Amino acid sequence: MAESNSNGGFKAPLLRSLDGELEKGKGKNGRPKEPWKGEVVKSIVYAGLDAIVTSFSLISSISAGHLSSVDVLVLGFANLVADGISMGFGDYVSSSTEKDVAAKERTVTEWDVINQHRPQKEELLRHYQQLGMNDTDANTVVNIFAKYRDIMIDEKMAIQKGLLPPDQADKPWKSGLITFTAFIVFGCAPLLAFIVLIPFTKNDTYKFIGACVFSAVALALLGIAKAKIASQNYALSAGITLFNGLIAGAAAYGIGWTLRNVAGLEE
Repeated sequence: MAESNSNGGFKAPLLRSLDGELEKGKGKNGRPKEPWKGEVVKSIVYAGLDAIVTSFSLISSISAGHLSSVDVLVLGFANLVADGISMGFGDYVSSSTEKDVAAKERTVTEWDVINQHRPQKEELLRHYQQLGMNDTDANTVVNIFAKYRDIMIDEKMAIQKGLLPPDQADKPWKSGLITFTAFIVFGCAPLLAFIVLIPFTKNDTYKFIGACVFSAVALALLGIAKAKIASQNYALSAGITLFNGLIAGAAAYGIGWTLRNVAGLEE
């Protein structure tokens, strides 16, 4: 039955459905929700997802080769620490390089603005005209920017090179440390099953199943966190993350099984 609204009319089910879709992702005042911000959160999620998949894939390949739990733990933690150091250092180098490049590009742009002031103004003017500004407004904006050298330099960097000015508050070493820590913490999830189940069973198959469960839970939680950051669908994000882990683990297990049973690489 149709529902009567406050104006005395009726709101059809289709309209109610559309209203519901419009309200999704909005705050109490109707403004769309902003995604979580911060490089810290991005580094944690990225490193965490990579760590879980890497660790679980290693466990899968080792388990397929019928190695013992001790082998799994020794190789798993050794590989985890090595990969964590590599990931953290890679993040540090990447962040440092990006910051250095932005600083160098800003120096070049500053020279252009100072020594080729008129051509730079004309180029900025054409850019705003292409965006749809009329000649009067574009001239006004460019002339205002020309009074403030730093603002004009930053604007030219963003327009010409797609770069933001380097942020002195960014600490590349901090990004590297966060990536390393997140990699180690989340990468331990698949290995925890082999430790937690020691008092309960000596069956390596049960421990491997436990590792699958621990990995699935960790992947689902990180998938939900990723959805929260990007304001995406939680179930879809968790499902994609789990599917990624499943494919990687299955591939690793298949390779380990093949090398042992088909290629004849046995003890």
